[in-house]
Amino acid sequence: MSTYRRERTPGATYFFTVTLADRRSCLLMDEIALLRQVYAEASKRMPFKTIAICVLPDHLHAVWELPEDDHDYSRRWALIKSQFSRALSTMATVSASKVRKREKGIWQRRFWEHRIRDESDLARHVDYIHFNPVKHGLVSQVGNWPYSSFHRYVARGLLPADWGGRDDGCGEFGE
Repeated sequence: MSTYRRERTPGATYFFTVTLADRRSCLLMDEIALLRQVYAEASKRMPFKTIAICVLPDHLHAVWELPEDDHDYSRRWALIKSQFSRALSTMATVSASKVRKREKGIWQRRFWEHRIRDESDLARHVDYIHFNPVKHGLVSQVGNWPYSSFHRYVARGLLPADWGGRDDGCGEFGE
């Protein structure tokens, strides 16, 4: 059995996928204000720059740039996940498999990370993040999803407001 080792490059930029244990849940939408609060508090306690983010009902995608001398994104995600979970009435949101295993968490234990290699890799991941609500059939236009940094990109003139409809195939925490 091979042991998975996470990449640990200080100051690097990473793409993440963080998912709830119950993939049918809408908890992240139902508790978006709490998630925003916890996320902002974590960013103040252990600084990181959010390059792009999109929150969906049961998972979120983000690209973070870490401080030059820091590589500990795992502690940051642990902080976000634990603070969010503690603030909820978790027994109402625990999956059946976690109950059987006597676990309490609402999140999947692990998360996916990928170190961004270059500007092209960054652009692909930012597009993927912004297009994700369309991919999942939640909206037909990227701009119709409120929980995405896409709106920040439009405000800064980096993307047109009509980018990312179903037909183009492109793959701030809402305004």
